[in-house]
Amino acid sequence: MAERLPGSPAARARAGEKSGSEPAPLVTTLTAWAAGLRLDHVPERVVALATSQVIAQLAAIRAGLRHSAGAKLVRAFGPPLQPDPRRSAGVLAMLGSWLNLDDTAYAGHLAPSTVAVPLAYAHAGRHDGRALLTAVIAANECAARITAAATLGPLRGQSALHTHLAGAVAGRLSVERAPAARWADAFGLAFASPPWPVMHAFLGGDAKLVHVLAPVRSAMDACDAAAAGLTGMPDIMEHANGFLARFATTPLPEVITAGLGRHWHTETLSFKVRPGGPGIDAAVDCALELHPLLGGAPIAEVEVAASAYTLFAGRQAARYLAGPRTPISALLLSTAYPVATALLTGDLTVEDFDLPAMRDPVRWALADRIRLVHDPRMTSALLGSVAPFGAALRQAGERGLPWLRDFAGDEIAALAPPGDGGPPDFTSASKATPARVVVRLADGRTFSRERDIPIGSAGPDTRRRHRELVSEKFLAQGGDLAVAGELGELAELPAERLRRLLAEALR
Repeated sequence: MAERLPGSPAARARAGEKSGSEPAPLVTTLTAWAAGLRLDHVPERVVALATSQVIAQLAAIRAGLRHSAGAKLVRAFGPPLQPDPRRSAGVLAMLGSWLNLDDTAYAGHLAPSTVAVPLAYAHAGRHDGRALLTAVIAANECAARITAAATLGPLRGQSALHTHLAGAVAGRLSVERAPAARWADAFGLAFASPPWPVMHAFLGGDAKLVHVLAPVRSAMDACDAAAAGLTGMPDIMEHANGFLARFATTPLPEVITAGLGRHWHTETLSFKVRPGGPGIDAAVDCALELHPLLGGAPIAEVEVAASAYTLFAGRQAARYLAGPRTPISALLLSTAYPVATALLTGDLTVEDFDLPAMRDPVRWALADRIRLVHDPRMTSALLGSVAPFGAALRQAGERGLPWLRDFAGDEIAALAPPGDGGPPDFTSASKATPARVVVRLADGRTFSRERDIPIGSAGPDTRRRHRELVSEKFLAQGGDLAVAGELGELAELPAERLRRLLAEALR
């Protein structure tokens, strides 16, 4: 009998174990469900969110193409849509991820694999909109669950590259309507060698531009190997020497299969409306609200209050900040430069992370006068929301506290709400990354704005108007209004029309 990670009887029951019998391996259960998923099985609200996710990620890919570094990626790897869907999948994944315009969920940065790979295979194989949407949702559910199971660990956000092993395998095999056994083997093979990034290279150079390529390519190789008859270990997740044992400080194996078909991780989607790393969005939203109030008056100083999450990301980037010579990867994680840009210009665009904007001495002078401070109330709100890791802490309960103490310290851990071990309610999911921006002008006047949930992040506002938000995102990156409108009816699109629309969307 294979060794398994420990878990409570209730947790094992949620994962499908029956009393007195050995449960099926987690990957077997997950992939059998995903391989059998059809769009008719999915609630309309989830289909609508996945439709918006496709539009939003096409916008992110367009943004990647607009930046000067996007031209380098295309020179190295070719255009986004190519006859070979394997190569196309890699290019689409890279272009849509590195500016932090990719959409996230609980848990993980999903879209660079869960949307990009189905797009490539649907385009090349001439599949219709229903097949594309089914693949996106199946990939979301597989990738988010596996990422959530390991989210209380050393890797999170874009550094959790294993997200894309699951997303890419599921996204491709769903489009291809592969049998469930092939899914299980491909997952087992892909997770035999999950990637572990070196953050010095990730932040200090250009490695972030290609960070998703390795897991997507590895996933494609695993699919090909499984199709040829190679097999993987079905208990690769939960085995004592398996993936979770290596990649999770507090493993949550039970979440991989809990509530399949009832709890939809796709409902936790947050849509990025501007470039920039985790935790800066609310601060930028506040700065944009303040811009018209300032009237161009000289700014004496700015204070940004935020949660420990925003401060943590800023500390990772701080050692690489060098004014106009700052690597783009580190600049995206910084709070000061984006907030300064938003206060001065009233916007934050892809061009602001490129030359000549990055050489603007006025922006850097203001960035030097921006002070980032911790607000414990905001950290408490962060830890109480579903994303980015509040749901994991709730489900882990006492088991999750050692991870939180190690990640953020005893003082921060004390702010976490008590965990109850139960599954979260994804229908009301939120992602609170709060911020308050206080601007003090040279003439003594003070202006302030505060926001708990950024525009586009999971919450009531996004659930109500996500279609509007992603359409605006697509148009902001030069997309066509008519194309956005047709893509909004993705489930009804026949194969040839979808193929032409994708070409138009990425022109």
